[in-house]
Amino acid sequence: MQRSLVFFSLTLAALILGLVVVVLGAYTRLSDAGLGCPDWPGCYGKLAVPEVEQDVRQANALYPDRPLHQGKAWKEMLHRYAAGALGLSVLVLALLAWKYRRTPGQPVKTPLLLLALVIFQALLGMWTVTWLLKPIVVTAHLLGGMTILALLFWLLLGQFFHGPAAPGTEDRLLPWVVLGIVVLALQIFLGGWTSANYAAVICPEFPACRGGEWWPGPDFVEGFTFWRGLGVDYEGGVLGAPARTAVHLAHRVGALVTVLVLLAVAVRAMFGHGRNTRVTACFLLAFLCAQVGLGIANVLMVRPLPLAVAHNAVAALLLLSLVALLHSARVRRR
Repeated sequence: MQRSLVFFSLTLAALILGLVVVVLGAYTRLSDAGLGCPDWPGCYGKLAVPEVEQDVRQANALYPDRPLHQGKAWKEMLHRYAAGALGLSVLVLALLAWKYRRTPGQPVKTPLLLLALVIFQALLGMWTVTWLLKPIVVTAHLLGGMTILALLFWLLLGQFFHGPAAPGTEDRLLPWVVLGIVVLALQIFLGGWTSANYAAVICPEFPACRGGEWWPGPDFVEGFTFWRGLGVDYEGGVLGAPARTAVHLAHRVGALVTVLVLLAVAVRAMFGHGRNTRVTACFLLAFLCAQVGLGIANVLMVRPLPLAVAHNAVAALLLLSLVALLHSARVRRR
């Protein structure tokens, strides 16, 4: 019993920390602080942001092309500290799971998978800096964070529910939820790709793009070229207006598809299912409405930082809602 309580508490703490890391990552990226520290894992050769005048001079001499901006550097380091704490939490979860692997009901595969993902996520974090904000790496880093968050929530839910779903429930709901997760994952990718390519404000109107035009000459080939070699500095973006327009419009089309699919999932979950599933569907609808409003507001208000960060946070909450629905379609309460 004590072992279960410790494992549950640590999982809950890791889940909360994972959400904090996702939000901090969005805040760092959207405030253009992704290269606030041009090295990794330290900052200008230090474990903390240089503050003393002599250390600042040394930092600027070490990286003359990227003089120290303490505000941006602290944003980047806070994100790294939080990510490091999350990594340690997942490591402890994996060690506990392995230690008690022969105990009935002890999850083992998910904690070990989480540990592997955290290690890969750390590599993506390093490459984000050393490869100068390469968009495909930045976007993969976002997807990795969302995946870790989803698996932590799945692990937490597993400590309340187990066993097969009620007869017929899986057949009715499971395919819809899986479809919703796939579509949302693709939309999160498009959102990350839009942000990483600095294409969020290329269309300042809604529902039109700009100048009253809905489709002003997008270049999708250039906009979705995923690899451009190493050594390119992507800070500020390298795409021209037609390519950025293509990226932005793809995100808008993806948003429309996502809204329609998630609406269908929520409606499906509200009928013929238990109370918990219906409540989760209501949360899904509420987050979906909030996300649509935030998306439109970000366009019309030229992406104010608080709303842009909130847009990322609500995307994470949408994903967690779908994970809860997936769990309810597969398992039952103890």
